[in-house]
Amino acid sequence: MLKGPTLAPKSGQADSLVILLHGYGANGDDLISIGQEWASDLPNTAFVAPNAPEDCEANPGFGYQWFPIRVADGIVTKAFDRSDIIRDPAAALNEYIDAQLAHWGLDESRLIVGGFSQGAMMTMYTMPRRKTPCAGIIGYSGMLVDGGGLKTADIVKMPVLAIHGDADGIVPPNMLEGVYEGFDAAGFNVETIMRPGLAHGIDAFGLQRGLNFIQENLEKTVETKSSVQA
Repeated sequence: MLKGPTLAPKSGQADSLVILLHGYGANGDDLISIGQEWASDLPNTAFVAPNAPEDCEANPGFGYQWFPIRVADGIVTKAFDRSDIIRDPAAALNEYIDAQLAHWGLDESRLIVGGFSQGAMMTMYTMPRRKTPCAGIIGYSGMLVDGGGLKTADIVKMPVLAIHGDADGIVPPNMLEGVYEGFDAAGFNVETIMRPGLAHGIDAFGLQRGLNFIQENLEKTVETKSSVQA
């Protein structure tokens, strides 16, 4: 089972859950800081940020990786886009998500999952392949793995927000176009934003848009449940 830092609401009782997935070579502490930024605006939300399942090949003893990206001649772009190596960490992530939903007493309609870089790749691959759609997903500086697989019958759909910097030297900026095309072609509601001058990171605009996206989509689930009960 994956483990990582947790930021519980002050009341101890959560009405929503945000799971944040770190990038290659980092750890859950790196992403839980985003939860700390958002917590005052989402006072009833629990934030969790699991460490990826493997020690990072490039940063052992401190960082983790969702899947390896090194090959014999170094790190290459094509190593990112391998659906065969993402399936095992996706299974571990699914187990973790199920356990967290059970722990907080919530269902997927109150769940947002976001990630940075390799964590964004995990988010965008895993969540559409679960049995039940969550409230929304956010990908910062990532890319879409196996976009063609989004057109299969067992895919579930949720709103998607993807933000990328046009000065990103790690995950090429043109990967954002692939995110849009893959999700749009499969009928998802997808919003993509290219940030001028931003390298491989998350800026203040991206944090604010991510917060607003969470608020908008969690509010929609409240409205939906209210209309069903009425």
